[in-house]
Amino acid sequence: MLTQTTTRVLEPSDLGAALAILESEPVANAFVTSRVQVAGLDPWRLGGEMWGWYADGRLRSLCYSGANLVPICAGPEAVRAFADRARRAGRRCSSIVGPAEPTTQLWRLLEPSWGPAREVRGNQPLMVTESLSAHVTPDPLVRRIRKDETEILMPACVAMFTEEVGISPLAGDGGLLYQARVAELIGTGRSFARIDDGKVVFKAEIGAATSQVCQIQGVWVAPEHRGKGLSETGMAAVLRYALADVAPVVSLYVNDYNTPARKAYRRVGFREVGAFMSVLF
Repeated sequence: MLTQTTTRVLEPSDLGAALAILESEPVANAFVTSRVQVAGLDPWRLGGEMWGWYADGRLRSLCYSGANLVPICAGPEAVRAFADRARRAGRRCSSIVGPAEPTTQLWRLLEPSWGPAREVRGNQPLMVTESLSAHVTPDPLVRRIRKDETEILMPACVAMFTEEVGISPLAGDGGLLYQARVAELIGTGRSFARIDDGKVVFKAEIGAATSQVCQIQGVWVAPEHRGKGLSETGMAAVLRYALADVAPVVSLYVNDYNTPARKAYRRVGFREVGAFMSVLF
């Protein structure tokens, strides 16, 4: 018997079915799950469309199509359907990101029409932990950033983004969207830093957050302070806040070539459980 499949844009009434899929893999899907839990499936609030792939009338896979294109719980057939839809719509995203296997397949199908990419990061280890390491003492000077410290934090955020992504977040709209995101993280108490003499020496944020898992992002140490162990003690401090106040599981993903960071995260208590892939345009 042939399986009947279809793909369509999900509507607010599909929220329950979409969340069931998202929450089936809480670590891998943390970014999209956190957005859907807050905004639902309305494209204006969500910042993009949620595509659903159905097999025999049942929702099986998702793909978030916004500033990022993100395949979710997608097998080969679903990936092909999402690639067809993305190809017809044309590229509107600044990146494709997600679990390495479906993202690799999705990019292979889209590259002939969407390529070349500015950069492809094919293996970004996904790491998790549920506890603090006994081997690293959290830096007592790392704390939540206050709203009145936004101007102090912003140069460090811009430097981190530029170093990590390869372009400045101030390009295009002058940084309005990026500054709004930084302000949002500060306002929700998910931005952390150590500030010495009015300058940021370490910073990190808790980006995505659900009741099951949260994701640390934007880890940065000022260049003149690198090699002093601040990434380890700073991460331990952020991890302590995250486990106490946000979620029982903390995750992050890191570039495979960033050997010092991977070693630091393992020392803090993280372990590798999978891999992401990112295609940057």
